[in-house]
Amino acid sequence: MPDSPLSASPYEVLGVRADANADELRRAYRRALRHAHPDTGGSTTQFDAVQRAWTLVGTPSARAAFDRNGRSAEAAAEPTRATWAPAPPRPPRDSRPLARSYGHPGGLSRQRYLDAIREWVGLGDEIPDPYDPSLVRRAPMGIRHLLADALAEEATARALSTLGIAFTVWHDLATDAAGPGLPAKLDHLVLGPTGLFAIQSEDWGGQVRFRRGELIGDALAGERPIRALAARAKAIGRAAKVKPTGLLVVVPDEFAEEPLQVGGTNRGAVVVLVRASRLASAIREGIPGSPFIGGAEVMEVRTRLQQSVRFA
Repeated sequence: MPDSPLSASPYEVLGVRADANADELRRAYRRALRHAHPDTGGSTTQFDAVQRAWTLVGTPSARAAFDRNGRSAEAAAEPTRATWAPAPPRPPRDSRPLARSYGHPGGLSRQRYLDAIREWVGLGDEIPDPYDPSLVRRAPMGIRHLLADALAEEATARALSTLGIAFTVWHDLATDAAGPGLPAKLDHLVLGPTGLFAIQSEDWGGQVRFRRGELIGDALAGERPIRALAARAKAIGRAAKVKPTGLLVVVPDEFAEEPLQVGGTNRGAVVVLVRASRLASAIREGIPGSPFIGGAEVMEVRTRLQQSVRFA
């Protein structure tokens, strides 16, 4: 099970209530193993998830630790391994120039999460740690999704920072894009010799794939991510009088079948679904179908963007 606020709890993996007794839990584990085994129509991933779930709640001591902390006793003993709080600033590991970066990646999503979790708990009630896994696991899916988005945006920002000095990155850009449930911001915009890329960082907690130029998947619940991303990118481009060469949606590795998948074009921009681990190298090397930009043009586009970009 991936380390995400949207990860299924061990009880959800086993298909039982969190208050199931020991006998019910044991029967559910055996049943889940049979269904998840590759020889009976399951998969290695499902089988491993069931076994992992059992290690978390299969014994009274392990279950007590999970119910108390929202994670295993080993992880609870090492908070730095299992925290969703903002990471402290770290000095660069080497002297190589990083990409120029502007804005606060994940900032708006974290603020929306904090507002939502406080409202859900009860305004005026004290929350010692809004990132406590046991609290997060109990929160409604929509609230957990806000935190998952913030974590995804921050992970993308760390990857993009390694592109090098030839690239410029803007995070949390304010847009004029409107629509129900459409945040008025673009997660990331990247400019460099390989193109101008509008990027959305996402963690829906499940696999997605392309169909007819749009992403589909059980976890999307009717969302149309490519359409929304195109609207945000268009709003930014209109203000700066530039056009993106690529529209990229970045998801955790386990939620994309391929490292990089091209899903056609949208108003001339290549549409791509990319695994998080592949993002930096894909932009550095160039996206298939996305034209490179000459040095003089990069400077001109950067100037236009710097003059027009607003942050959320």
